[in-house]
Amino acid sequence: MLGLAAVIGLLAVGAAIAYQQLTAAVPVHTVQVQSPNAASAGNEDVILTATGYIIAAHKIEVASKVNGRVASIKVDKGDKVQAGQVLVRLEDDEYRAQLAQQKGQLQNLEAKLAEIKNGSRPEEIEKARSDVAEAAADLNNAKVSLNRTRELVTQGVFSPQSLDDAEAKYKSSESRVASLQRTLDLALLGPRSEQRDQIMGQINQAKGLVAYAQTQLDNTVIKAPVSGTILDRNVERGEFVTTGFVGDKGAKGYLVTMADLSYLQVELDISQNDFPKLGPQQKGIITTDAYPDRRYLGYVEQVSPEADRAKATVQVKVRVQNPDQYLRPDMNATVNFFNNRKTDSSGTGKRSVLIPASALQNGSVFVVVNGHARKRPVTSAGSTANGVLIQDGLIGGEELIAGPPANLKDGQKVEVK
Repeated sequence: MLGLAAVIGLLAVGAAIAYQQLTAAVPVHTVQVQSPNAASAGNEDVILTATGYIIAAHKIEVASKVNGRVASIKVDKGDKVQAGQVLVRLEDDEYRAQLAQQKGQLQNLEAKLAEIKNGSRPEEIEKARSDVAEAAADLNNAKVSLNRTRELVTQGVFSPQSLDDAEAKYKSSESRVASLQRTLDLALLGPRSEQRDQIMGQINQAKGLVAYAQTQLDNTVIKAPVSGTILDRNVERGEFVTTGFVGDKGAKGYLVTMADLSYLQVELDISQNDFPKLGPQQKGIITTDAYPDRRYLGYVEQVSPEADRAKATVQVKVRVQNPDQYLRPDMNATVNFFNNRKTDSSGTGKRSVLIPASALQNGSVFVVVNGHARKRPVTSAGSTANGVLIQDGLIGGEELIAGPPANLKDGQKVEVK
């Protein structure tokens, strides 16, 4: 047993060491990709330079569908959330009580419908028969008494008033028998179909009210409609939120603002004189004032269908193709639009970047993105004394791994030395 325990212990230690080796960051050396063609050409490829601001393409202000007081807040500014993740919870005591009330009303109606469908119980029918039999016996006695009283009145023994009383009692007994007989007949026939339809209609209405109350209760839990990043939080615990009118210092209309920061655009106001220089999906290089050494590829994604008369501009939005954690909404950004010139047989006339020969392995390179190695296929345009020219796959500005280890995998964690 001790030997087996020792073996298991050694296996566990070995597995732990292997896991640590697999998950440990691989030390690498990196270089910043440059674009010698664009620099040496004196920006001759650039046809237009415009400045603007980075914006989130889809910015969402998440509001509540119900009124209520904030019970808890699950996120803060800058948090990354997934679609369906809980953001805010509202106090729900009132909504739970409403749901319980509607469920009770539904149960009451369902019990009535069951009573109607089951009809009268055998005991009730038997009692109705007994009542009819008893009333019939009383009617028979009243008839015998009426005949006797009629003879005695004829003989002058009883007064005429006695005959009137006997006739009244007989008619009363006769009416009672008829009434109890109708009651017995209805018990045997059961309820009318109209009664069942009426109760079923009320049940359907009650089910709708239960579903609505459940929806209102569910809406006290506000969830993220999409995956993204929390840009702003507008409420605190204990504050009241509303779906109606919102005052400056009153209830809040929305809870958080969020956006998908993997989908960024640069919003530009292009002069009407320069606007003809741009074509559909015109490409450009994006830089920011905060990180001027980092460059991003972009293209025209949206063009406003109307111009701004006051500023004599047309709004253009440029999609950032390779955003990273360095870009933030509302940052200043500059876009250099360039010609999409064709490449001739010698490979000249097209923008290319220069990388160290050691970085190229089997037609691919590794770049560092968020602390992980990302493999990218590239197309070479030839070699020079300073390195390899790449015409497709890199645009310049990337953090390139120079001399990547032979066993480096796509997505593996790396540590820049």
